[in-house]
Amino acid sequence: MSPLHRERLLRRGLALEYTTLGWNVVGVVILAIAALGARSVALASFGLDSLVEIGASTVVVWELTDTAAGRERLALRLIGSSFFAIAAYVAAQASYLLVVGDRPHRSYLGIAWTALTLLVMLALAYGKARTGKALDNAVLRTEGRVTLVDAYLAGAVLVGLSLNAAFGDWWADPAAGFVIVAYGIVEGRAALREARVH
Repeated sequence: MSPLHRERLLRRGLALEYTTLGWNVVGVVILAIAALGARSVALASFGLDSLVEIGASTVVVWELTDTAAGRERLALRLIGSSFFAIAAYVAAQASYLLVVGDRPHRSYLGIAWTALTLLVMLALAYGKARTGKALDNAVLRTEGRVTLVDAYLAGAVLVGLSLNAAFGDWWADPAAGFVIVAYGIVEGRAALREARVH
């Protein structure tokens, strides 16, 4: 691969990561507003997950710009620990809501944002997979899989919000939160395993 072609691919990889970062930063604000307005554990959980995704994208930017310099292990540990903390919080909150039957309100803002996020994350995941493969960069390919899972999480939250809005199935909102709990445990373990390797 020529240096010029490699440079172009690196710029594309960085553009994909900066787009992911920007989307998640905006998403944290929108999800916080929507979650508070609807009293939705699923939206709050997805917002917390977006905070961790910001950290994951930052690690990839460090790696692509060659500025990681020993920070990668610490960052991976922090990301792994954050996933576990989110999983514990969401599990407790979702369980409480299911037991007391606290019904979240409809959130059309949440439905619109998670639907858009599903589409955007699918496109970003595809771009990261292609660029990571062309660069032979395992970090970018791995983060592309995280972005793909983020799309799936958006889809799960979207289903929960839609069931609640359309049919009054209030339990679907905290149930969608449990999808994020399972994801948080899996990703937390993977990040800590990766930290031990580096």
